[in-house]
Amino acid sequence: MKVSGFTFLRNGTLLGYPYIESLKSLLSVCDEVVVAVGKSDDDTLERVRSIGDARIRVIETTWNEDMQDRGYVYAQQKMIAQFNCSGDWAFYLEGDEVIHEEDAPKIRAAMEKHLANPEVEALVFDYHHFYGCPDLVAQSPAWYRRAPRIIRNTIRSWAPDGLFWVVMHQNKRGRYPNAALTGCPIYHYGHVRSSEKMNEKIRQVSRYWNHTPKAHDYSQIDASILQPFKGKHPAIVQSWFQDYAELVFIADPQYRLSKREKRHRWQMKVEKLLGRDLTKKHYRLVVA
Repeated sequence: MKVSGFTFLRNGTLLGYPYIESLKSLLSVCDEVVVAVGKSDDDTLERVRSIGDARIRVIETTWNEDMQDRGYVYAQQKMIAQFNCSGDWAFYLEGDEVIHEEDAPKIRAAMEKHLANPEVEALVFDYHHFYGCPDLVAQSPAWYRRAPRIIRNTIRSWAPDGLFWVVMHQNKRGRYPNAALTGCPIYHYGHVRSSEKMNEKIRQVSRYWNHTPKAHDYSQIDASILQPFKGKHPAIVQSWFQDYAELVFIADPQYRLSKREKRHRWQMKVEKLLGRDLTKKHYRLVVA
């Protein structure tokens, strides 16, 4: 079995991504890692190359600055990397996501387990969405609880906006992939980076979604959805916390809930009553 990892990056240092930590964690599972690196205003390309692992293959790209429709430029960049994967499985990890060193053998074992079963097209991870500081995780319908991050590399798939896959099982018709669980989490640190880096990220990203950037303030959130993290972070992110992360979160006691947050509170009550997860899923579970 051969496993390809892949991602795309641009201005990773400038925007405060733990992208080096992400790539190194991906290397703990993969036989090759394909990185599409867009022309950047910082040292992203040099830092990726400086990892010095022969399994990393860099593809230098140019982003379409006129593509401002619903993040499609991210889909383009994601697929450039995926289309260059040569493994049986393709493992996508975003630049602010890290896998735990203790989970690496379990993830590899899950791919081995389902390799001979063509019914399983993707593998799904649980998610730890950290918010405001490394000690808190966001738990509400606003934050997807599970997502496929590994796709079988012998099926026709593409990413409409970079966030999920569609399998083209018939001409001009697509569906979400049939999937199995890995039983492992992905550690998502995008909302832990410093406020300065977060605001720069929002400023740069907004134009690809045709949005007007709004200043970000970590305190402006329904703090009731933030729960203490009781697990153990990957060892590789500890130094990143000290250099790039917000380490203390302080909620705004005067914050007023948005209509969306009020709806999510109601939805969580219904979920608790029914004992079901009612959030949208970009996969169909065929094997538990």
